[in-house]
Amino acid sequence: MNRVDFELVIDEVLDALPGWVVDRIDNLSVVVEEHPSRHQDPGGTGLLGLYEGVSLLDRGNDYFAAMPDTITVFRQSHLALGLNDDELREEIRRTVLHEIGHHLGIDDDRLHEIGWA
Repeated sequence: MNRVDFELVIDEVLDALPGWVVDRIDNLSVVVEEHPSRHQDPGGTGLLGLYEGVSLLDRGNDYFAAMPDTITVFRQSHLALGLNDDELREEIRRTVLHEIGHHLGIDDDRLHEIGWA
């Protein structure tokens, strides 16, 4: 899947978010990178996505004028999974939802329960 198509899948996932999620998202950027940096994935595990920022649950009254939180989705890590087109689209969807869940302050156990992991 080329980069344009990969980004279009992410756009589709974001466009399909339920209203309660969209209403809560605050100061968030979603970007695509080809590979994680060594800092982002020090063990070289093939990281699919990463949330970097302060979750909504952890923001206090002093949270203002901050740089946007960032969700990074790593294209080559997804492609390395060797999935067919439908499976790849589903994995991209799951990655984006998982990282948005972290932005909302949802832990991994709960993300698994609701099918976002």
